[in-house]
Amino acid sequence: MIGGTPKSWKTWFGLELVFSVVTGLPFLGKFVVEQPGPALVYLAEDSEARVRSRLECLCEHRKIDIRKLDLFVITAPVLRLDLPDQQEKLRQTVTELRPRLVLLDPLVRLHRLDENSSTEMSGLLGYLRALQRSLDVAIVLVHHVSKRARPQPGQALRGSSDLHAWTDSAAYLAWRNNQLHLAIEHRAAQAPPPMVLDLVAGPDGEAVHLELRGEVPVSEPPKELTLAGHILKVLRTAAKPMKRTEIRDVLKVNNEKLGATLGVLQKQGRIRRTCQGWELNARTPAACPQTEQSQLPFP
Repeated sequence: MIGGTPKSWKTWFGLELVFSVVTGLPFLGKFVVEQPGPALVYLAEDSEARVRSRLECLCEHRKIDIRKLDLFVITAPVLRLDLPDQQEKLRQTVTELRPRLVLLDPLVRLHRLDENSSTEMSGLLGYLRALQRSLDVAIVLVHHVSKRARPQPGQALRGSSDLHAWTDSAAYLAWRNNQLHLAIEHRAAQAPPPMVLDLVAGPDGEAVHLELRGEVPVSEPPKELTLAGHILKVLRTAAKPMKRTEIRDVLKVNNEKLGATLGVLQKQGRIRRTCQGWELNARTPAACPQTEQSQLPFP
């Protein structure tokens, strides 16, 4: 499964995968192809000329003659795999060509079923599973994901949860902070760390292809503030000095612990007590009569 939001280069990703299987070159320059061989492609949303143009870009980047690719393209205007006669035509084609991989892009154009119905989708997925097993061919579906965040990327696949359950391996593409992130899932193998992808072109604007930019940087989770940190944060955002009772009401903390922490911060020179209350030490205290200040109770 190749899953992603619209305009996340899913088709480019699928063609890069096909190109590596056909040529035996490492996928994205990183992943070794152990068993290269022919491939069969159906891109429902791209014309034949557009498919050839994309493949020519990949060939130009890697200096390979497109005529030497053991690659076949289904040019039929419509492919409905919910129809028995269409299923049989695809089976006959795969039987004749014996490809290592079949790319079907996108899933939504391959049927007229209710994607949210596990009953309806199970028939289509069952056909594809039988095709994969009986003819020893990898089936790659391109599908959309919803915009809702989920614990696992596969849970965001649009439609029935059977789609996620059916998948043996999956690549999910999503934009994060103006970067395209690639996350991989496997049913029976450890997945690599998330990676960053970029769509680049040669100096002349041609030879468009995907490139890996490395792993997604791992950001440390934000540290929880201590009571001292919370006090400093409250005083930093306060418009004026705050009395101890005011700080306690904001933080909802034990009065004894609050007093002890205020004392520690005062000794460290990070806060000070004025006649109006507590404030950060960076501020200039307001003038306070000495006689009144000496008689002030602890705020």
